[in-house]
Amino acid sequence: MPQLDLHPFICREDNYGVLVHDAATGQTATIDAPAAPAIERELARKGWKLTHILTTHHHTDHVEGNLALKEKWGATIIGPKAEAARIPGIDQRVSGGDSYDFAGREVKVIATPGHTKGHIVLHLPEEKLLFAGDTLFALGCGRVIEGTLAEMWTSLDKLRKLPRDTVFHCGHEYTESNARFALTIEPGNEALVKRAARTKAQRAKSEMTLPGTIGEELDTNVFLRPESKEIRSILSMALAGNADVFAEVRKRKDAFR
Repeated sequence: MPQLDLHPFICREDNYGVLVHDAATGQTATIDAPAAPAIERELARKGWKLTHILTTHHHTDHVEGNLALKEKWGATIIGPKAEAARIPGIDQRVSGGDSYDFAGREVKVIATPGHTKGHIVLHLPEEKLLFAGDTLFALGCGRVIEGTLAEMWTSLDKLRKLPRDTVFHCGHEYTESNARFALTIEPGNEALVKRAARTKAQRAKSEMTLPGTIGEELDTNVFLRPESKEIRSILSMALAGNADVFAEVRKRKDAFR
């Protein structure tokens, strides 16, 4: 089976939109719907017709385009059952452990509470693809707003276990600021130093830094690296549990400017 055609783009100020297209069936999904006009523009550019809206969580900058897109295209909206009341136009409600079909591919739903209570991410194992919403960012993770730090660590730990060659897309272009913070937490990580330099150069040219891979995040994303001796030393947490180390890193990021 040919691979899906993915088309990422920036919309709003720093949101990522992603269109996912299957040439054989003509099915096309948008991962979340940050802004209907931007999605319509990219659909027209590619010559695709929208059939699905795959929602990760209820925040306005991820669902604002739902109703306009559904009215025009009749698209099926699939989203988290726990947040169904806050997902405009939702048709199909899914929870962690569920799976559904998109264009003949299995989409596995992984519950990742933390950023929001009902946040989900979408894993397509055959395609080695992950749509992480606002749970995992390049060199970062989502702010813990509705859930707890412990929940967010459990969610991220699930994603750490995915194959290293899994390609992931996320909800925002935050990589440059995440890199600046990461260097305060693990400055001796050579892979991180190189990635931070690459990211700075990319952003200077207004290039997108996504998609990335789980493997690269495991090597450079300080939120996924609580076992790092350097991180533990800098935090003075040599004997702490992984969840506690993560929580301290997240707290420091919240205060970082």
